[in-house]
Amino acid sequence: MVSSVSYLTLDCLKSPAHIKDVPQPVLTVSPSWTSPGDSVTLTCSVEHPSAGWRFFWYKAVPQLSRYSYTPELLAGGTNGTEQDSYILHGQTHTAGYACRAGRGDPVSYTRYSGVKFVWSGGVNPAASLTVSPHRLQHFSIESLSLICEGNSTEWRVMKVDEDGDVFSCSYWGEMTGSTCNTDTRASSGVYWCESVTQSSNAANITIHKFNRVTATGMKLFLNLLLRERSTL
Repeated sequence: MVSSVSYLTLDCLKSPAHIKDVPQPVLTVSPSWTSPGDSVTLTCSVEHPSAGWRFFWYKAVPQLSRYSYTPELLAGGTNGTEQDSYILHGQTHTAGYACRAGRGDPVSYTRYSGVKFVWSGGVNPAASLTVSPHRLQHFSIESLSLICEGNSTEWRVMKVDEDGDVFSCSYWGEMTGSTCNTDTRASSGVYWCESVTQSSNAANITIHKFNRVTATGMKLFLNLLLRERSTL
């Protein structure tokens, strides 16, 4: 089963037939990688924009049991904004965001956008990701463990792949307790841990496919590791 969570919740995808023509906005974030304290700009784009739209901004709250997210309005966002952009000040941790637009009285809303993530490589004492082996370059024939630690008792490991699709560990590995152990289905992407209340640092991991060309490269790589260990 593919545990894709490219949109906010499963319920948001089950739109009744009579609202199929309701537009779905596109959210962009800039920058997508931050250092602690950076500002982040969210931009919500609606197809065929016209006057009267107000924009509503949400944090994506993980729902671990459903492999999905639910929307939580950002502070002070009940009435939305006239501008199609919103600045987050002092971003400190990895987090997902979404938007939608509305107009009229009573308000007629668009669908929710897909979730977009802002990643931080900084240390978060309440949630941390450890990659084992401890490096960001791996071969596809290697086993890989992603370990979550912090203030929560239940975790899931998430990944955004190179196509921008979002998956949980159960799609490409096995979640045992707070550790995701991968098999050869692991692929390059950004990985992080999340609970209902916390998100960890993110790691941009590259998985090299193993073939005749990379076999030679792997021999050189292993020789280099042996040399490094012999000097310790």
